[in-house]
Amino acid sequence: MRSKYTAVGMLFLAASLSPGISPLPADAAPPEKPNIVILLADDLGWADVGYHGEEVIRTPALDRLSREGAQLDRFYATPICSPTRAALMTGRDPIRLGVAYATILPWSNNGIHPDERFMPESFRDAGYQTAMVGKWHLGHAQQTYHPNERGFQHFYGHLHTEVGYFPPFANQGGKDFQANGKSIDDQGYETFLLADEASRWIRERDEEKPFFLYIPFIAPHTPLDAPEDLKARYAEMDDDRKATRSKHSDDSRRIARLSGRSSARPMYAAVVDAMDQAVGRILKTLDDEGLADNTIVIFFSDNGGAAYATGGADNVPLRGGKGNTFEGGIRVVSLIRWPGVIEANSRVESIISVMDVFPSLAAASGVPIEGSRKLDGRNMWPAIADKKKIEREDLLFFASETPIRGAFSLTAFDDEWKLVQQVRQGLLSAEVTNYLFNISADPYEYNNLATAHPDVVAEMAEAIHYWRTLHPVSGIRSTLTPPPGWRAPRDWVSYPVALAQLQDEPAPGMAPPAVLPVLDWMHGESGRLIYDCEPYGLLGGGLCK
Repeated sequence: MRSKYTAVGMLFLAASLSPGISPLPADAAPPEKPNIVILLADDLGWADVGYHGEEVIRTPALDRLSREGAQLDRFYATPICSPTRAALMTGRDPIRLGVAYATILPWSNNGIHPDERFMPESFRDAGYQTAMVGKWHLGHAQQTYHPNERGFQHFYGHLHTEVGYFPPFANQGGKDFQANGKSIDDQGYETFLLADEASRWIRERDEEKPFFLYIPFIAPHTPLDAPEDLKARYAEMDDDRKATRSKHSDDSRRIARLSGRSSARPMYAAVVDAMDQAVGRILKTLDDEGLADNTIVIFFSDNGGAAYATGGADNVPLRGGKGNTFEGGIRVVSLIRWPGVIEANSRVESIISVMDVFPSLAAASGVPIEGSRKLDGRNMWPAIADKKKIEREDLLFFASETPIRGAFSLTAFDDEWKLVQQVRQGLLSAEVTNYLFNISADPYEYNNLATAHPDVVAEMAEAIHYWRTLHPVSGIRSTLTPPPGWRAPRDWVSYPVALAQLQDEPAPGMAPPAVLPVLDWMHGESGRLIYDCEPYGLLGGGLCK
C-alpha cells in the first residue's frame, strides 16, 4: 500500500521548493502597518503558566495575553535553543542551515550563512525600525553573524546563553553584555534589565515608523537565580511534579532525590514569575504609549521545559521535555494578540511551527520577504486571524543530539501520525527505537503503535532518513567541552572578527570546485558539502549544482 510518506520524503522536498510566501494583497493589507513584538522564553514548561492550570507560579501577564488574544495550542519549536532561533529568524528548516542537532557553543565558529535572509532584514527594508533585546545564540565568531549585521539596528544583550541573572553576565569567564558592539556594565537582575531596555526603546522610537522588536529572555534557563523577594515567595513550594515518561529526565530527578539535593522547582518558579513580570512591564509600556491596538505580540518558548533535575520545569500531561522530540520537548506554550484582528480568548488548533512565524507575520504586515532561498515555513495567518483550519499536508521534522554525541532524538509528524526515533550510535553499531503515535487521538503519547503499523513506521523513517541527508557536513554537532587548550576572551565583545578583516566571499573549502558536486554526491547520507543542496533531485538522481 502506497502512502503519502513514500518516495523518500518527496512531500517535504516539494514543499521546500514551492513558490515563496507572498504578503497580503494591497487591498487586504491593514491601513497602518502593525508593530511587531516577539517575546521568546527559554525552556518554559507547558504546565507552568496559569492559563494551563498552574495555581502556584504567578503568570498574570501571560494569562492576560491568553484572555486578550489566542492560544496557539499546537505550536511547535525545536527541542533546543539555537535551532529554534535559526528557524524563527529565517523561516527555514534548521537541518539545511547546519544548526539542527545542537546549539552554537562558545568555542564554535558556526553561525547562520550570511546569504540567508533574516526576518528583521525584511521588516527593516519595508520601513520598520528594528531592535533586539536579549539572548542571541546564533553565532559570534565573525561579525557577519552578529545581530547588527542581520537586520537589527539596535542590539542590547548577550551573544551567548547561560550568562547568569546577575552581573558580571559572563560565559566561560568572559564578560558577555553589550549594546551594538560596545561592552556595557548595566547593573541589576537580567530579566528586568531586558524589560527596562525594551520599554526605553519603545518610548524613544521614531513615532513616524512602525517597529519590529525581538525580546529573547534567558529565563527560565539554568543556572537559575532570582531576586530575594521572589526566592522567598516560592521557598516553601512543594515539588509535586509527575513523571515525565522520559528516561533521562526521570532518572536525573530520582538520582537528585537519593543524593539529597534540593529540588530546583522553587527557584525555577521564582525565575518564571520574574519573566512574567518583565512581560507585564513591556505590555504596560505598549498601553501607556497607546500602541497596544496596533501591535502584534507573539509569545512562545524556544523548546519544551527543562524537566530534568536541575531544570525545574513541568510539561505534564505532555511526555518528555527539552532535548527530546516527544511532545513535551517540542510542543510549547504560545500566545498571540492583536486586538480587533485576532479573536480574544480564542484557540488556534492547526499545527504551527516556529518556521511559520516569519512568513505569517510578513503576510499580516504586508511585508515582502524577497529572499533568494525558498522558505520551509508556511503562511499560517489565515489560521490565526480567520480561524481557518489548515491541514498539515507534509511532514514536520525535528531533531536533537543534545547532550550526548551520537544519541539522537528524531521525529516526523503531521495531523494524524507521529514517529519518534531514538538512535544511539556506537563506533560499530547503531540502535534504533521507534515510537509511533496516532497523535490526533493520543496527544500525550501513551500508546506506541509501531508494532501494529510497521508500514507507516518504515515510510516515515525513510522520510526522516532523507531529511537528515540535507545537513551540512560541517554543521553543529554535540560538543560539551571546547577543543583542548581553547581559551575564552576576557570580553566577548572583542571576539567577532571585524568585517574589514574578512574576505568578501565565503571560503570555498579544500575540494577543487570542479569535483565538489561529485564529492557531495559521494557523501550521500553523511551530509552536504554544497550548501543548501538537494542531493538526489526530485526524480531520484542528479548532483548538486
